[in-house]
Amino acid sequence: MFLDYLREIWSDAEYSFLQTPNGNHLRFKDIDKVSISGIENIRAGDVVVVIGDFDSESIATLLNLLERGAIVVPLTNETCGQHDYFVQESRAQYIFEKNVLAKIVSSSQQEHTLLDYLRNKEHPGLILFTTGTTGSPKAILHDFLPFISRYKTPRPPLKAVSFLLFDHIGGINTLFHILFNLGQIVSIQNRAVGSVVNTIRDNSVELLPTTPTFLRMLSLYPGIETSLGSSLKIISYGTERMDQPTLQRLCDQFPEVDFRQTYGMSELGILRVKSKARDSVYMTVGGECVNTKIVDNILYIKAENRMLGYLNAPTPFDDEGWYCTKDIVKIDTDGYLTIIGRDSDVVNIGGLKFMPSEVESRLLEMSFISKAQAYSRPNPITGQHLEVKIELEDDSLDAQQLAQIRKSIINNLSTKLPSYMLPSRIIFGDIKMSHRFKKL
Repeated sequence: MFLDYLREIWSDAEYSFLQTPNGNHLRFKDIDKVSISGIENIRAGDVVVVIGDFDSESIATLLNLLERGAIVVPLTNETCGQHDYFVQESRAQYIFEKNVLAKIVSSSQQEHTLLDYLRNKEHPGLILFTTGTTGSPKAILHDFLPFISRYKTPRPPLKAVSFLLFDHIGGINTLFHILFNLGQIVSIQNRAVGSVVNTIRDNSVELLPTTPTFLRMLSLYPGIETSLGSSLKIISYGTERMDQPTLQRLCDQFPEVDFRQTYGMSELGILRVKSKARDSVYMTVGGECVNTKIVDNILYIKAENRMLGYLNAPTPFDDEGWYCTKDIVKIDTDGYLTIIGRDSDVVNIGGLKFMPSEVESRLLEMSFISKAQAYSRPNPITGQHLEVKIELEDDSLDAQQLAQIRKSIINNLSTKLPSYMLPSRIIFGDIKMSHRFKKL
């Protein structure tokens, strides 16, 4: 099936497509030589969890299970507290830890309309989970064959670092983009800034796919202009909104690197995006068999290679196949759009509405602020008020110095924003990140 296609395009390649931290290399022609204990138990249509990362064993297990017609649920150890829920909601029968069958949940295939539809077509499947920021995580089912059809359009081969995770649509996208274009993956286990910097420099990495939150940390890393080396060609960023001050700072620090915004979601996959410029947060969204429209400033997308549906929630598609992204967008005079927030993020103070991202961008223009997060809180008089949490470059300031900083922030914002957008409360402290390097 799809592995035969990959074997053919990799037939003459002697170099590895995967480099792991322990120095091991994996050539694609050796993918079948990786021992996978218990795979003989798996039949077409079985739902199988694979707990792993971008290492030789996990990748070989993922690909061989899909080749056998299984419906695969990739998970990572970072979400171990949710694994019981994921197993239940996906109706998984088997659990592999990397390349070893660790547990048989049930040897019987459980019925579900969407799973049975896929089994009747005799197609492999892929189940990904939403992050659950607005409720319990939803189980997203893809027909794997149309899912990978987008990767058959040739792209330049690149050496990429596996920053985005094994259970994330962005991580899966990186894997198959590399496989279908004869590229190389440099696997990492430690995603701390220093470790990623060393990995890029020591392995001559050309592509870093990551998040805006991580890039802000990268831009503040001491000596970053010289410590990355000279191999990096492209930094792609997505999964959350990028702020203009961070992007401009990065473009100034790395004048030879092309910055490319990405856009996609687990329900639709990663879509084709064209940035207006390397230092612009504006973009076009589209690609083959993708249509877009904007209704009341919210982006809607219709994509042919979309998910089949949720296993544990109603379909989000309307009768015409449109998907409401809930992303609020702004259009410039040239027709490019930028994401300014989610419809759930809108702050309404006495009937005056705005996006917290507008305040965050102003805060991040101040050199002494490392991270900023703006959010609304209920207010008995105005309905809502705005609060901001700020992580400072210098975390050793005393109470008197913080009071001066607070006053300086308000004075600065007052010159750039209307009074109703000024925060009622400023909190200083660490801004937490998820294991996906997104702000919590």
